[in-house]
Amino acid sequence: MKNLKILLAIFVMGLGLLSFTTMNDDKHASQHEKINSKGYEVGDEAADFKLKNIDGKMVSLSDFKTAKGFIVVFTCNHCPYAKKYEDRIVELDKKFKNQGYPVVAINPNDPNVQPEDGYQQMIERAKQKGFTFPYLVDEGQKIYPQYGATKTPHVFLLQKENGKNIVKYIGAIDNNYDNPNDVSEYYVQDAVNALLKGEPVKMSKTVAIGCTIKVKK
Repeated sequence: MKNLKILLAIFVMGLGLLSFTTMNDDKHASQHEKINSKGYEVGDEAADFKLKNIDGKMVSLSDFKTAKGFIVVFTCNHCPYAKKYEDRIVELDKKFKNQGYPVVAINPNDPNVQPEDGYQQMIERAKQKGFTFPYLVDEGQKIYPQYGATKTPHVFLLQKENGKNIVKYIGAIDNNYDNPNDVSEYYVQDAVNALLKGEPVKMSKTVAIGCTIKVKK
């Protein structure tokens, strides 16, 4: 009888320990998910992706063998802010692609919520505006949360370091979405120029100004 009570006590203690461990693991998992849901910060390694381009081909950052980094821009067709910046995004690509920092644009919006951001509409918009860069669709909306994009447009400047894509700048393209002639601070341009010179980016994070990303509820 005494041995039975001892065994029972050990069993109960074991259940308690298992419960505590499970709760602790759940707590850590919850914290991990919470951290990941915030997206990247400057200095983080950005994961590669494989997304469909407007030409029907799948595109990954690893496809750009000679690139020194990337100007990843989350943008779309319909947003007035995104439209204001289209010509400037094209100019960024023309200016920096041959220097090793091409633009890679990603449309994060759900076309069921905003039909203007559908795949066919992306093809037409890119042709109309003369996009010189990949314009990818984030099917299933899996990539923009990883990056932490919240607006269109939202820029993530990456630099290749030891085979990894390290985030060097996050935020807006410049400080005047409405009129390019009134811009006084060229955030992305200055950041890329700093990296090309081997210098640190002085302004590494700004607030992205644009439309909210359209997610199916």
